[in-house]
Amino acid sequence: LLHYICLYILNDANLTDVLCDSDSELGSVDTLERGSTDTLANGCRVDTDAAKRLAKRLFYLEGFKRCDVARHLGKNNEFSQLVASEYLSFFDFTGLSLDRALRNFLKAFPLMGETQERERVLVHFSKRFCHCNPEALTSEDGAHTLTCALMLLNTDLHGHNIGKKMSCQQFISNLDGLNDGKDFPKELLKVLYNSIKNEKLEWAIEEEELRKSLSELVEDQCEVGGKRVVRVTDGSNPFIAIPLLLNAVTYKHGILTRKSHADMDGKRTPRGRRGWKKFYAVLKGMILYLQKDEYKPDKDLSEVDLKNAVRVHHALATRACDYSKRQNVLKLKTSDWRVFLLQAPSEEEMMSWIFRINLVTALFSAPAFPAAIGSMKKFCRPLLPSSTTRLNQEEQLKSHENKLKQISLELEEHKRSPPDLTPKSKESEEYRIKEHYLTYEKCRYETYISLLQAKFRAGSDDLDKIEASLFSGEAKEGYLRKTQSSPSISQGQGVNGRAAFFEL
Repeated sequence: LLHYICLYILNDANLTDVLCDSDSELGSVDTLERGSTDTLANGCRVDTDAAKRLAKRLFYLEGFKRCDVARHLGKNNEFSQLVASEYLSFFDFTGLSLDRALRNFLKAFPLMGETQERERVLVHFSKRFCHCNPEALTSEDGAHTLTCALMLLNTDLHGHNIGKKMSCQQFISNLDGLNDGKDFPKELLKVLYNSIKNEKLEWAIEEEELRKSLSELVEDQCEVGGKRVVRVTDGSNPFIAIPLLLNAVTYKHGILTRKSHADMDGKRTPRGRRGWKKFYAVLKGMILYLQKDEYKPDKDLSEVDLKNAVRVHHALATRACDYSKRQNVLKLKTSDWRVFLLQAPSEEEMMSWIFRINLVTALFSAPAFPAAIGSMKKFCRPLLPSSTTRLNQEEQLKSHENKLKQISLELEEHKRSPPDLTPKSKESEEYRIKEHYLTYEKCRYETYISLLQAKFRAGSDDLDKIEASLFSGEAKEGYLRKTQSSPSISQGQGVNGRAAFFEL
């Protein structure tokens, strides 16, 4: 779980491409010292003295910019590990709390690079912290767990206010059993929680770097007909799960009435918060904003709009067949298993919302992390990244197909090994929970695949053409049903039009 908490946080940085000019006169590993014959760039030959020289120059920024530092610390070779160890030796965390040490560390340089590279840097930080504090209440693995948990907490408490903030009790519960199989001291976790709550984590990022990262958010795109499904890469803040995208595409907007049916992990929403509320809904990027006022493209979102927003990465929208009190109700299940009931003004609009939410999610959700490996018997759903996929659409489809194959095999294997125990035992409940999860995931990926295949058959990014292909009878997946047409709106103002819906 530790590994995936860390990956969940770090994968959303998407600052991989925001490297400053690393080919400057002294910015390359190969030019550490003028006239040096050391072979360093690929770690071909380990040289402790060279590692010390490089670490010192990185720390004092002699010939390097701050944004050059991370890429020299996170490579998966012995030389880079030596450099990172030497670099961390310049930090004295003696007597500091973990959160204070982390604050000092994050201010030194922007934590950039690929996901695994950034994670390796944090591993080195955790080792150095424990070396400086041998009497600490945890091991290096425990310190790394807490480090990742603090970053996740910081995102939750101080990121764009989407959804309910994590409570101290939830923070403590999330870390149960993760201190080398034991619990962390509750007093320690309370102190850390309050520290992050009262003072958010700050990290180094130069103004020039930030401008460059923002300028690279939107990928190059060709104009084709005016209505397109366009990928927007999110980023700029290494620890914000989904930042507000300046150029996010609006795929649909209209009136929806919302009812909160289940909170995180599928826990039933308390009765006092289950009431129906009417909103003006906007599907923008991979966020469904629920606004109190009518949608205006040039109007900034208010704090309340952000609070009511719902992330739709890895989500699934379906007709709410088991809800009969109101008509035209769709069910939206998010990646963290919250469930919302959304009533549309008509069946046509309901189907349109389902189609667009599922298509956007299928196109842009980043691939799930590999299954966690651990000794805990309790089943835990894997964490799903909220960042935008880096795969092209063909690769995205292949990724979904591979995931479906994996889950189908896992479900078959699971059903072949039912527990021979009483129905109310813990083992039986774990078995039931896992089977429910695998069945749901199988349906979700089948939906994604059928939509992407339909898009490829249409041979267009134009949503109207994709829908026309679906309604022509060419789609044979059995999930689609033809519906009436409705007006279309050009890109940037939402996309209404003929739609299809999925019914599980």
